[in-house]
Amino acid sequence: MFCLKSAVQKISQIPVKPLNQWLIISKPFILEAYPSLLQQQARKMSSVVQVVDIPTWKEQAREKDLPEAGKALPGNDIDKSKNDVLAGKVSLWRGDITKLKIDAIVNAANSSLLPGGGVDGAIHKAAGPDLRKECKDLNGCKTGEAKIAQGYKLPAKYVILTVGPKGEYPADLKNCYVNSLTRALEKNLRTVAFPCISTGIYGYPNENASHVAIHTVRQFLEEHSEKFDRIIFCVFLDVDKNLYEQVLQTYFPV
Repeated sequence: MFCLKSAVQKISQIPVKPLNQWLIISKPFILEAYPSLLQQQARKMSSVVQVVDIPTWKEQAREKDLPEAGKALPGNDIDKSKNDVLAGKVSLWRGDITKLKIDAIVNAANSSLLPGGGVDGAIHKAAGPDLRKECKDLNGCKTGEAKIAQGYKLPAKYVILTVGPKGEYPADLKNCYVNSLTRALEKNLRTVAFPCISTGIYGYPNENASHVAIHTVRQFLEEHSEKFDRIIFCVFLDVDKNLYEQVLQTYFPV
């Protein structure tokens, strides 16, 4: 534990020396006085994940044995001529979305946009109180819409806040993804990560939600692929990882 009295005594014992010698003395003193701060910063920096650390879906699919592609939902057509290009524009990543050093992460927010539970609470905690302050001035958000705020203490530059439906309402869930990506386009943000929206306490069935999420992103990229470098599907649970692997094979076949 850092002791001010001890630090003062150490400083008083250090003789006056030329600058180059003072730097030699001061460095170990600082390391001794503030070890916990340095360790915390080192841990924080080492846990940050960048886009270059995450393989594309094209790379992932070719490197491992994946489950067979799921059956597309009725009406979920794709332009097969773009399969190869678009498979290099998306990724599946299992981890903490608050550690991603990218242009924007999407928050599955509540209608007030104030801190809640789950991924919403985790993002607010990592971003710090300034995100809450900015969200308070955004005057809430309706289901399916999306708003954008600064990332503050997050590695990500921005947080896109969207409110998913409570229950299985495909049109509303689709709007969450479309409007979030539209906010990214407006800010020229090229790397975006999505959590699983509306699953969990909002009750949207995981499998059907994954179809809406992945097919909607596929449709958006078919129109705007040159505007994005990577869209990341960030999952945490085994059930979602397994489902996304299967459904990505359906809409982003490799």
